[in-house]
Amino acid sequence: MVKISPISEESIAEAAEALRAGALIAFPTETVYGLGADATNDRAVAEIFAAKGRPSFNPLIVHLPDRGAAEAFVTFNEMAGLLADRFWPGALTLVLPRRPGCRLSLLVSAGLDTAAMRVPAHADAQRLLRAAGVPVAAPSANRSGRLSPTTAQHVARDLGDRVALILDGGPCPIGLESTVVDVSGAAPAILRQGGLPQEAIEAALGAPVAVAGADDHAPRSPGMLTSHYAPSLPVRPDAAQAMPGEALLGFGPGAAGATLNLSESGDLTEAAANLFAFLHALDRPEFTGIAVAPIPNQGLGRAINDRLRRAAAER
Repeated sequence: MVKISPISEESIAEAAEALRAGALIAFPTETVYGLGADATNDRAVAEIFAAKGRPSFNPLIVHLPDRGAAEAFVTFNEMAGLLADRFWPGALTLVLPRRPGCRLSLLVSAGLDTAAMRVPAHADAQRLLRAAGVPVAAPSANRSGRLSPTTAQHVARDLGDRVALILDGGPCPIGLESTVVDVSGAAPAILRQGGLPQEAIEAALGAPVAVAGADDHAPRSPGMLTSHYAPSLPVRPDAAQAMPGEALLGFGPGAAGATLNLSESGDLTEAAANLFAFLHALDRPEFTGIAVAPIPNQGLGRAINDRLRRAAAER
C-alpha cells in the first residue's frame, strides 16, 4: 500500500533521501502534484516513464530551487533571463539549450538538445528541492494521458504502489500545469498554455508570442500531445446543456442545473484551481460523459480550454 505522509521536517527528509537513492516520490507544487526522480539518474528517470506508461519521446520538466541552480545545466539568453527574473519562482517552464557536458539524463530531453526547467513557487516543493540537493525531473503524478492530480489522494488512486512515498501538502492552489515557453531560439513560443497567462508573458516581453500546435511525434515539451489530461469518460466542451446521461460541469452564475460549477462567480482563477479536481469527481460510472459549459478564452481560460480540447480528443 502506498505511503502518504503529511508535510513535516521528517517526511521532507525521507522524501529527499528517497530521491537521492533513485526512488520515485510524489510531491505538491502550486500547479499539480509531481512524480519526482533524480534528473541526473538515468535509471530513476526511466522509472518515471515506466510508472506513468509515458511515451519515451515526451520530454520531462526539471524542477530546481532557483535560477542559479538551473544555470548549471542550461544556457540562458537575454529573453530567458528576463522571463525567469520576472516569473520565477512560479508557474512558468522555460525550454533552454543544454550546456555542453550537461549532467541531466538524456531521457529528460527525449533526444532533444534542450531541457525544460522550472522553479516552483510552493514552500514545500522548495523545501524538498533544497533538501534533496539534486535536480528533480517531475511530470504530473498520474498515468500518462489521464487527469492531472491536484491532491495526494488523486496520486494514490492513479499510481498506487508505483511511487515510494506521497507527500501530502493539500490541494494545489493553481490546479493547472505550468505554462511552457520555448526560449531556445530567436523568437519565443508558447508550447503549452498553463498557470501563467499568455497575456502576462506578452506584457513582460512587450510583444505577441506565438503559440505552437499539438505534436504527437516529436513534442518539444510536455503537454503537446493531441489527446491528454483525459478522464475515462468522454468530455464534450462548449456545451450549452447536458445530454441525457451526461454530467454537466458548469461555469458562472447562469449554470442552472450543473452537476458541479467550476466557479459560480465566473472567476477563471477559481475555475482553474477546480478543473482537474471536478473532472476527477465527475468521472463516475453513473454518467455517460462530461459536458462542460463554455469558458472565456482569455487569461487562465486559455489553459482551461486547452486542457478540455485535449481531454475531448480522439484517443
